[in-house]
Amino acid sequence: MSAPNVRISASLLSADFADLGAEVRAAEEAGCDEIHFDVMDGRFVPNLTIGAPVLAAVRRRTRLPISVHMMVVDAAALLEDFAAAGASSYTVHVEACTHLHAALEAIRRCGLRAGVALNPATPPSAIEEALPYADRVLVMTVNPGFGGQQFIPGTLRKIERLRRMLDDARLDVELAVDGGINVDTAPGVVRAGARTLIAGSAIFGHPGGIAAGVRAVREAAASATP
Repeated sequence: MSAPNVRISASLLSADFADLGAEVRAAEEAGCDEIHFDVMDGRFVPNLTIGAPVLAAVRRRTRLPISVHMMVVDAAALLEDFAAAGASSYTVHVEACTHLHAALEAIRRCGLRAGVALNPATPPSAIEEALPYADRVLVMTVNPGFGGQQFIPGTLRKIERLRRMLDDARLDVELAVDGGINVDTAPGVVRAGARTLIAGSAIFGHPGGIAAGVRAVREAAASATP
């Protein structure tokens, strides 16, 4: 049986911010399917990153979709700014959303693909009722906040459970993973059911360069069989 089609998303959290435009262009030229843009507020996670003005600059450097991952307390307050800056999708955390259904509908009204993310300790049941309103489910396979962390093996069971939930409900919802994705972990998450792999240091920190990093992750993902 052939391996399923897998998308590779380059996480800018591990890019060289002093040369961000060149890093983004290199990721696109290397065959990435998407640019992943992490936003952190120092409250939901213990780190601060970048905002809508930087996204607007990145948007001018690439034709790829840009997935915005909001690791913030109040993602709703920033939605319109990121939509105007050129986001393609907008992912919020269930742990930070009191009204997840309303949040996902608001994202779609802005013309963006709506995503919901789960931290490693959050069970799939927390988002089950909202799945019909989502375009993407993002499973965090590390605790969010910093790049370069080690993959948490127990999250494979969560990916498997979410794959079954989506398939049983016949929902066309993208299942993505973020955290510790590299040549060693990529086959396992693909076998578990993920179809979008978000990789940072494995791409931007590869000793052979960005193109070699993308190629290595893609080849590792392709080696998996469902």
